[in-house]
Amino acid sequence: MSAVTVYGQDIYTEAPGSADTLANLGPLRALAGTWVGEMGHDQHPVAEGTEFDAFVERYDAQPIDRQTNGPQIFYGLRYHTFIVKPGDVETFHNQVGFWLWDPVAETVTMTLGIPRGQVLMATGYARADSTEFELTAVLGSESNGILSNPFLGEAFRTTSYRIHVTANADGTWSYEEEGVLEIPGRPEPFHHIDRNTLTRVAEPNLNPLAALALSSIAPSTVAGTESLRIGSLRDERENLL
Repeated sequence: MSAVTVYGQDIYTEAPGSADTLANLGPLRALAGTWVGEMGHDQHPVAEGTEFDAFVERYDAQPIDRQTNGPQIFYGLRYHTFIVKPGDVETFHNQVGFWLWDPVAETVTMTLGIPRGQVLMATGYARADSTEFELTAVLGSESNGILSNPFLGEAFRTTSYRIHVTANADGTWSYEEEGVLEIPGRPEPFHHIDRNTLTRVAEPNLNPLAALALSSIAPSTVAGTESLRIGSLRDERENLL
């Protein structure tokens, strides 16, 4: 099924949506907030072969306002993960991007950018109530691809990427990500693997539209409602703009 068929033939008219991003994140709701993981594990290439490192991670994922491409609508999180080795101050890994949920196509998209000169976009299928999903990116793809600066493209050529996410029953979430690298002088591709389990240390903020709506609702109206406590914002077809 083509993308146009999924959303209908009209590619210009914007889809109606909800101001309440947190209530419409589908499988990404489990990732919203600020998180810490102290048992991270990293497997990466060195001249002698493979090196293993532990790491500590702080992961912040905050809701953004709904985004539309004509009839396509995304509800998402803007994230920043910052990683150090235990006891260190120097940055071990720094990454920013977005998690995006498309409820019509039932897809999750993650964008990734790191200050080593590499970006990618990974996609995968999921249902709104999924507690596990996997996203992939492939070098050369026009829809879920990988771009690297010239040095990385020659010395540590990333040919594919995947991330598997699990929302755990205890409220934590875990990931395992793998980048497959082609490295000169090595007969086989190298599998660069990172994994961690993250525990929430702070609840997410409201996205701007939800915060605006909440500020205009009287306290008596707010009391007793669920989740964000913003009552009528649960109507996915409301439009505050």
